[in-house]
Amino acid sequence: MHTGADILPSEQSAPEEGRTFYRALVLRRQLILAALALALFLSLCVDLALGPARFSLGEVLAALFSPDDVSLQARVILWEIRMPVALMALVVGASLSVAGAQMQTILSNPLASPFTLGISAGASFGAALALAFGVVIVPAAVDYVIPINAFVMAMLTAFAIHALSMRRGVTIETIVLLGIAMVFIFNSLMALIQFFASQQAVSAVVFWTMGSLTKATWPKLWIALGVLATVMPLLARHGWALTAMRLGDAKAESLGVKPRALRLEVLVLVSLLAAIAVAFVGTIGFIGLVGPHIARLLLGEDQRFFLPGSALCGALILSIGSVLSKVLIPGTVIPIGIITSLVGIPFFLFLVLSNKKASW
Repeated sequence: MHTGADILPSEQSAPEEGRTFYRALVLRRQLILAALALALFLSLCVDLALGPARFSLGEVLAALFSPDDVSLQARVILWEIRMPVALMALVVGASLSVAGAQMQTILSNPLASPFTLGISAGASFGAALALAFGVVIVPAAVDYVIPINAFVMAMLTAFAIHALSMRRGVTIETIVLLGIAMVFIFNSLMALIQFFASQQAVSAVVFWTMGSLTKATWPKLWIALGVLATVMPLLARHGWALTAMRLGDAKAESLGVKPRALRLEVLVLVSLLAAIAVAFVGTIGFIGLVGPHIARLLLGEDQRFFLPGSALCGALILSIGSVLSKVLIPGTVIPIGIITSLVGIPFFLFLVLSNKKASW
């Protein structure tokens, strides 16, 4: 027979063991985030070093931290030509991955991404209108007609899906089906544009839909970075509620979360991220699908770690893709969208087939 004094020590040690385990778990996740950040910095340096004029990693580091110690030629090439492209890869990769991560969260669908809801397809259609026929949706911004057309159409697509989703009886599955319908509609319209456009215009449309970082500039980079820096804190503010959403709408409501209102706000924010990214660099697939899955495998569902982890994973994938686009065929820069698809599809299949414990 056990007395109260006999079981008291074990009862007291249980909470302490729980706190120790939690601290170890948090430390492990922080170390993973630090490792991802370090890998991202190394990938950025390699991306800057590669090109027609090659530089060593030492020269790249010197140009980054002490520009006056390198030649004028190296400074111009690294800072004016390559830096906007390399940083745009990080910002776009992070934006698409965060957008995909939150879409998967609010829709409870592992295949959700900016492409699932037709946002990227809508952006492509808007850009194609400008490339093929010179259609200007916002006449006051002629200098940025292609990205602005793409952005406006992407946001209109997102609001159209939201308006339809507000109808009575519409479920999460219906929202996904609406997105798939949008994809088919815009793909058909794209084919129609290519049928009637000139051969030169068709070539421009096809190249844009492949996705390319080569036209990145400092002004475009600051806009994309500004949007990402604005959206991330807004999503982080809902971190606890988004984590609760993974338990299902009913349980989330019992915890005080309003799923419908949260889903609307997150949908607008991730649509903004995806629209800006696609508007500046074209259609880049697979980042919004693979990045969140990698982050989830490494860090779990806790949004405090999952959100920054998704951003880092997406940025790292696209940065590595940028490196591969330069080295696979010497002297040729392959469109980044092709690289992400060729590398991402087998990797994603490996993740799906090997992740036996994943549950949705």
